[in-house]
Amino acid sequence: MLALTDAAAEAISALTAQEGKQETGGLRFAVQAQQDAGAQLALSVAEQPEAGDQVVGTDAGARVFLEPQAAQFLDDKVLDVQQDDQGQLNFAVMPAPETPQA
Repeated sequence: MLALTDAAAEAISALTAQEGKQETGGLRFAVQAQQDAGAQLALSVAEQPEAGDQVVGTDAGARVFLEPQAAQFLDDKVLDVQQDDQGQLNFAVMPAPETPQA
């Protein structure tokens, strides 16, 4: 399942609050185009999950809605947020750190 960093959770909470959707809203991922090496994802702030969406939430209240194809693609990923040179926040999807085998 997609994991969120604390920074990503804070950014999602700020975005949904800015859009007036902090109570039920979240950041929604949907597959825009499928490619051999992966998928091109579309991001939007949604008022609520759509039918079939997987919902990922944090204790702080940030919510992410994953369209089924996006959920499959993001299953072993971590969502982070990074600031660019102009101070803009950009979401980044990274592979989850490998857990050592016992």
